[in-house]
Amino acid sequence: MHTPTLPSPHHQRLLDAAMLWLLGGGALLLTTLVPPHTELLGWTPACWLAGAPLVVLLALEPALPRRLLTLCRPRRRARHGMVWH
Repeated sequence: MHTPTLPSPHHQRLLDAAMLWLLGGGALLLTTLVPPHTELLGWTPACWLAGAPLVVLLALEPALPRRLLTLCRPRRRARHGMVWH
């Protein structure tokens, strides 16, 4: 059985930097200060502002998508009093 360990300060700083990178890149793309596609650069801005930080986040925290999905899913309520015969 795997016991959960606390992340090291270095790991937490990398995670914080990746989140800041993703939030900043997303803000730049959403406010159209940097277009996601240009004639000269192609899709490079979208890749470096959104794709690369997502890859870094997934490399640092591989279980993050599963945790986010469990937070979004509605929980099923157990029905009390139901008996199957």
